[in-house]
Amino acid sequence: MILKLKPIPSLEITPRDVYLRRREFLGGALAAAVAGVLPWGAAAAAAAPLAFSKSVFSTDEPPTPKADATSYNNFYEFGTRKTDASNYAGALKTSPWSITIDGLVSKPATYTLEDILKPVSLEERIYRLRCVEGWSMAVPWIGFPLSALLSRVEPLGSAKFVAFETVVRPAEMRGQRGWFQTLDWPYREGLRLDEAMHPLAILAVGLYGETLPNQNGAPVRLVVPWKYGFKSIKSVVRISLVEKQPVTSWNMLDRDEYGFYSNVNPEVDHPRWSQKTERRIGDGSGLFARRHPTLPFNGYGEQVANLYAGMDLMTYF
Repeated sequence: MILKLKPIPSLEITPRDVYLRRREFLGGALAAAVAGVLPWGAAAAAAAPLAFSKSVFSTDEPPTPKADATSYNNFYEFGTRKTDASNYAGALKTSPWSITIDGLVSKPATYTLEDILKPVSLEERIYRLRCVEGWSMAVPWIGFPLSALLSRVEPLGSAKFVAFETVVRPAEMRGQRGWFQTLDWPYREGLRLDEAMHPLAILAVGLYGETLPNQNGAPVRLVVPWKYGFKSIKSVVRISLVEKQPVTSWNMLDRDEYGFYSNVNPEVDHPRWSQKTERRIGDGSGLFARRHPTLPFNGYGEQVANLYAGMDLMTYF
């Protein structure tokens, strides 16, 4: 069982007025005035701590070593190699940052990241994200339910899907320019509205108790733990509520290999490799890497399988 439910002790819950306060700069060095910190841009490079409560939505697995989770990444805006993001993502400027929410909503708006975070409580959720290449990580993400943001703009009854777009800055993201390009930018992803409103889907702003590093999708990214990792779009700048299923980047590139739903399903192989087992980063490498059975919906079947009742998951993969 991946999901562990238990009550949250009241002593672990951080008061709202604490985590909303900002960090202060003393003598050019970062010093914590309070436990709650949300430094963006250059300050984020200092890996300042975030205040959060422990969530009931967490795996029973030990987290992947932080050094691995922050250096072995798929972030094609910076290149195709797993180390490209950690090597080149420092060029991305994450402050100021805003997200436009539009489409079929009553209250379209453009929010700064600070405006988005003011009314929410951050919590840590240890989620395992699995990639189609056959590897996975268990990461302590810090964030809040996507539904909390979508509820603020009041989706209309005609809204059926949620479309996401990442930032396009070729000058700062080497994978978006010249011969480095592999996709049609901006990177696009999408969910059905009921998927997006599920409490397991979160917007993450940190990991391992610290502000989200650039290579992991700073300053804000989507995390959908029952789907393959490429569904969890990074560096989000636009969210649109729409009536029809939106186009998504990898599905546009090859719809036979990357379906819209992309739920983790060991019975649906990638055309070039099996999806029945996975290698967990930090758990050996090469010929000595341990393989683990892939769980349907990445182990969250008890929580999300009802979203797909009556669907042929071999067709809608």
